[in-house]
Amino acid sequence: MTKSFLFIPDISGFTKFIQTTEVEHSQHVIAELLEVLIAANTQDLQLAEIEGDALFFYKEGEIPSQEKLLAQIETMFTAFYSHLKLLESNRICPCNACATAPNLQLKIVAHCGDLQFIAVQGNRKPFGQHVIEAHRLLKNSIASENYALISKELASAIELPIYYWSKLYRFKEGKDTYDDKEVPYIFSLIDQSKLTLNNFSLGKKIHFDKPPQLVLEKGFSIAAGTLIEYITNYSYRHHWAKGVDKFEYNENEVTRVGSEHLCVINGKHLNFVAVTKDVAAEQLVYGEMTSSPPPVDTLYQFYIVTPTSKASCNLRVETYWEAKSPIKKLVLALLVKRIFKKNTESAIQNLEQFATLKSAT
Repeated sequence: MTKSFLFIPDISGFTKFIQTTEVEHSQHVIAELLEVLIAANTQDLQLAEIEGDALFFYKEGEIPSQEKLLAQIETMFTAFYSHLKLLESNRICPCNACATAPNLQLKIVAHCGDLQFIAVQGNRKPFGQHVIEAHRLLKNSIASENYALISKELASAIELPIYYWSKLYRFKEGKDTYDDKEVPYIFSLIDQSKLTLNNFSLGKKIHFDKPPQLVLEKGFSIAAGTLIEYITNYSYRHHWAKGVDKFEYNENEVTRVGSEHLCVINGKHLNFVAVTKDVAAEQLVYGEMTSSPPPVDTLYQFYIVTPTSKASCNLRVETYWEAKSPIKKLVLALLVKRIFKKNTESAIQNLEQFATLKSAT
C-alpha cells in the first residue's frame, strides 16, 4: 500500500492564551491564525479536521518531496509570524488577548504511513495507527514550543538527512516512547529572525496641522479599556450609533488599524476604515475615516479615552473634515457642522446608556 502524508500545524501556548485572556478576542485571534495557516497550504493537502488549536491535514497515497515538504513548513511559519506581526503593528485594543498574541508560537509535526478511513455523518476521515502516532508526536520531549518535527519514517521516505541544515533548518535527532513503542524523529527549532516575513499594510496614522472642527467630551463610570472595546467592537455599534440600517464588517476579526466596515443609511453605502493618530502614553485612541458623506471630501472622527481611575475615564470625540471647494466649505460652516454636532452628541449619550446597561449585566 502506498504511504500517505500526515501534517499537523499546532498553535503553541493556546491553552494558556485562552484561559488568561479575554475570551472573545482570544477566539478571534486563534480563528484568524487558523485561517492564515489554511491559506498557506501550498501542497493541496486535505483538511481532515480543525482540532481546536491545530489543523490536521493529510494527502492520501502521496508524500511530497523533500524540497516541497521543507518549503511547505517554511511557508506555514512565515504566514503565521507575518500575521502576528500585523496584529502587533496595527493593534488598537489594550486587552490581554490582543497584547499577548505576539507570544504565540507554532509547532509542526509531519509523519507518513498507511491510512484507513471512516465515515462520520457523511464526512470521510482518516484514522489508524499512524494518525495516532502523528498526534502523539505533538507531546514530545523537545525543549521548545517553536519547531518542525519530521518522523524518522517520513525522513527516510523522502531521503532527508538526519542532520540536514540550511539557513532556516538545523535538524537534530530525537525520540520518545508512546505505549511502549519508541518513535524516532528529527526536529529543527525555527528561528523567527531567519524567516522573510510577508509584507503587510501598516494602518494609516493621521497627522493634522490644525485643530479639530468639532470637539465633544464626556465622563464615563467604566474602565478605559472597557469603553474602547464598546467603541471598537462593531457588533455593539448599532446600540449607540442610531439611524444606521445595517453595519457590515468582518465578524471574525478583532478591530485594528486598517479594519473596514460599511454603514448603510437610507440605501446609501458609507465606507469607513480604522485609522489612528498620536496621543499621550496613557490614552487609548480609535479613529475612522471616510470619503463617503457629502459635502465633505474626507471625514475623520477620533475617540480618545483617558483613564481617570481604574473604573472611570473621559471620552473626547474629535471630528475633522476636509472640503476643497469654497461652496462645500460654506455649506459645512452654515449647516453640516450643526448636524455633525447633534449626531455626535446623540451617539455619546446612547453610548453612555449602553455602557450603563452592559455594566449592570
